[in-house]
Amino acid sequence: MNNEGTMKSFMKGAVLLTLASLIVKLLSAVYRVPFQNMVGDHGFYIYQQVYPFVGIFSIWTSYGFAVAVSKVMADHEPHHHAAILRTAFGCITAISVLFFAFLFFGSGLLSDWMGDEKLSGLLKVSAFAILLMPPLAVVKGYFQSHNLMEPVAYAQVSDQAVRISVILLGTWILVSSGASLYAAGQMAIFGTVAGGIAGLLLLIWYFRKSFTALPKPVPIQKGPILRKIMAISFSISMGSLLLLFFQLVDSFTVFRLLTESGVGRMAAMEQKGIYDRGQPLVQFGLLIATSLSLAIVPLIAHMSKKQSGRSANLYVQLAFRTSFLFAFAAAVGLTFVMPYVNEALFQTREESFALIVFSWQIVWMSLLLVMNAMLQGVGKTKLPALLLVGGVLIKIACNWLLIPAWGITGAAVAGNIALCFISVRLIWYFKKVWPLHFAPFRYYGWLFTASFAMSAVVVLWALLSDWVLFDGLPSRLSALFTTLTAVPLGAFVFLLIIAKSRIVTEKEWYIIPFGRKMAGLQLAINSRRKR
Repeated sequence: MNNEGTMKSFMKGAVLLTLASLIVKLLSAVYRVPFQNMVGDHGFYIYQQVYPFVGIFSIWTSYGFAVAVSKVMADHEPHHHAAILRTAFGCITAISVLFFAFLFFGSGLLSDWMGDEKLSGLLKVSAFAILLMPPLAVVKGYFQSHNLMEPVAYAQVSDQAVRISVILLGTWILVSSGASLYAAGQMAIFGTVAGGIAGLLLLIWYFRKSFTALPKPVPIQKGPILRKIMAISFSISMGSLLLLFFQLVDSFTVFRLLTESGVGRMAAMEQKGIYDRGQPLVQFGLLIATSLSLAIVPLIAHMSKKQSGRSANLYVQLAFRTSFLFAFAAAVGLTFVMPYVNEALFQTREESFALIVFSWQIVWMSLLLVMNAMLQGVGKTKLPALLLVGGVLIKIACNWLLIPAWGITGAAVAGNIALCFISVRLIWYFKKVWPLHFAPFRYYGWLFTASFAMSAVVVLWALLSDWVLFDGLPSRLSALFTTLTAVPLGAFVFLLIIAKSRIVTEKEWYIIPFGRKMAGLQLAINSRRKR
């Protein structure tokens, strides 16, 4: 009974943490839309140039490092826990202080490398967010090691809620009062600091409420502990960090290469801002893959330890099929509604083709997240990490080659090339480690059939609504109504065909987060067909 209760408690905590992570990612994608509407493409460019510096360090420490600390503590006896926490805190504090100094005192040099010296002030503000990471990471690791997921989940959501509130409210006040866009950008970066403080205060409150004295610390070899923590933290967070690394590459290359190729400074800033519109669209499209990697992969890790690998194979195949299914549908759908989505969300239809190319990163990133997470589940982390580093280098090289010729479309193509390389190599490596046929031929046939039908319906409806139904409305309002009607119509057609095909069975839908409604729809459709 005790083991059963522990497992129930663990699953409850894991579900709560998964839900919190999805809420955080959803909020992270959504808030950029009103923010861009307030500051325009120029202001969006300013914020996106600096955000990757904070985002990379934040995800690595508060997610990867915290999980690594909890895993290392779980592998050691309780009398070693105090020493592990002290060692981890000392390590992350030293790294944070160095990175703070690098951002704060090197802000002038970094902004010069990016080609915009006015970004120096934003970099200095972002440096203070780094100082909050050591206590956040270690306290989260402590809670997770004791299977106390609630404080971590609540802290994540509180952090994001406060951060977004400060960003949107502070930016609105500054823009309304006539402040510069760089001042608004500083306020947006300060939101990260405010959110970190809120999350830390909540964690400290929970810590004081639930803290149980650790056994008297016993000396432990720090070297092996630190190496293990660093290796685990990087391998766990690398998949989530990849898009941020790509954004960092873009911060140093897109604006500079555009200006060097003859584009005026203001036009280059606005084009970079338009290019960054693709970030929230990709983030939103990745929610399915993220939920799968968080929910299904632990099951794969558990099942793969059993003597029979048959059930683990089912989870692996399901994770691949569903992630590719929804990612492909999202990319195809965005391809045909992008001009309307672009105008409805971001005020204009400028560079819609570049954003269409950008949105296909959803497919590669979905496969990458799921494959990387499944390889972690079976303990294979070294090669995926090397491939991810290689992907960043490919992104840098392709940016330098393609941006001068194709502008921001070249940057979008570069991202697809790099992500395609990583995804294909990960699939090849996974099949080498775990020989498995992911999906039958009929799966791909039905997927392309459903996608074609969805595309035809969406295009016809968009043309009808744009030219006839909403013709008399203001352009942006017409685009909004077209988007709000075309997207659910296309999704309905796609899911209807997928349900009839049964390429994902009802039992499999029940395993997927929020898949019960789809299972019910599929049962209803196919039971009628049998009659």
